[in-house]
Amino acid sequence: MARVLTALRQHWKKSTFGACLLGWGGHWLYGKHCDNLLRRAACQEAQAFGNQPMPATMPLKKATVFLNPAACKGKAGNLFEKNAAPILHLSGLDVTVVKTDYEGQAKKLLELMENTDLIIIAGGDGTVQEVLKLHANVNLLFLCVQAAFSKIPIGFIPLGKTCTLSHTLYPESTNQVQHITNATLAILKGETVPLDVLQIKGEKEQPVFAVSGLRWGSYRDAGVKVSKYWYLGPLKTKAAHIFSMFKEWPQKHQAALMYLGPTERPPEEPEEKSSRPPLYVRLYRRLRSYWSSPKEFPQKVAPEDWEELKLSTIELSIATRNRQLDLTRTEDYMDICIEAESVSKGEFVHRGSQKMRDPYMCPEGSQCIQASRCILQLPEGTGGSFGIDNEEYEAMPVEVKLLPRKLRFFCDPRMREQLLQAVVQ
Repeated sequence: MARVLTALRQHWKKSTFGACLLGWGGHWLYGKHCDNLLRRAACQEAQAFGNQPMPATMPLKKATVFLNPAACKGKAGNLFEKNAAPILHLSGLDVTVVKTDYEGQAKKLLELMENTDLIIIAGGDGTVQEVLKLHANVNLLFLCVQAAFSKIPIGFIPLGKTCTLSHTLYPESTNQVQHITNATLAILKGETVPLDVLQIKGEKEQPVFAVSGLRWGSYRDAGVKVSKYWYLGPLKTKAAHIFSMFKEWPQKHQAALMYLGPTERPPEEPEEKSSRPPLYVRLYRRLRSYWSSPKEFPQKVAPEDWEELKLSTIELSIATRNRQLDLTRTEDYMDICIEAESVSKGEFVHRGSQKMRDPYMCPEGSQCIQASRCILQLPEGTGGSFGIDNEEYEAMPVEVKLLPRKLRFFCDPRMREQLLQAVVQ
């Protein structure tokens, strides 16, 4: 024993390094053990769903999973197989996995949606947007979002680097395994909430759909460069915003905005619809509509009351109300936040750090507009990029239209209970 103590004292640097390495290894092994316990508990809960009796004539529910293996720096596939896939299979679902990393996936997506009971998106914000738009060069997007997606409930398993939607659907969790297993179990529990969708259309491009919103401005431009300064550790966010000020200051973005006010929320549509009429009835109706003479005097449509605004701002954001769900509100609208252009350099750095945590926050002193539809006109020669659900797109004149309560997403029952309690209070 004395020799051991003498050797440790004589080689204290090696001893200290070994002790630190041993402590880190023990902590890593303990974390892996805790993760395995979380997976086991989640699988046991999922097996309870799978063991529930069902009539012999009832077919299994079919779930189509759209997995982006490239999410989370290529780790999404492994995260899904270890944490989510066992839960889905034990629950008794008939699971089909489609990887969103090959050409022609839009056509396959349409074929699968005809025979699926629920859709599961496994990835990050980019995967959600990719499934919504299907494929950039396929002109079937609007059909899918309007017809198929609006009827099929959607589950979201957060596997990406940025998962804005998960903050709305699931409670916060610092443990990634627990966050993924909770999201997968929420799909099995069946609680859903309606979410709004933004349809963003340029002059020539196919429309893009977003569940969070659109950002254009200096905070977004600086935020996308934060990862470039990874070597600065916790100072990388401040460094990105400080270096962005060296290129141009003050940073102003000028545009023209036209918008329509909020619209009255229609009543909920009944879930059960009348049965489809017989074939001969449908043929008769189609022939009658084909041979009927066109109306000579169509009904006049009331002119839309557009508001016009010239703006100069440091950042503009157009966001849905999905972050602050209100199940009882009587109007449908999106939030347009026009931030003041006069910002000090210190405030710019501080506010930029806040926007990394809450990208669509509207600071005090900003102009807030509630609109159901808007047109953003940019001056000729305007460069830069939009951030649409944390995905980068070229800045151009766009029309943004709100599609209220278009999709139904599975959510954690605790989050839905919080929403209902807020309504009662």
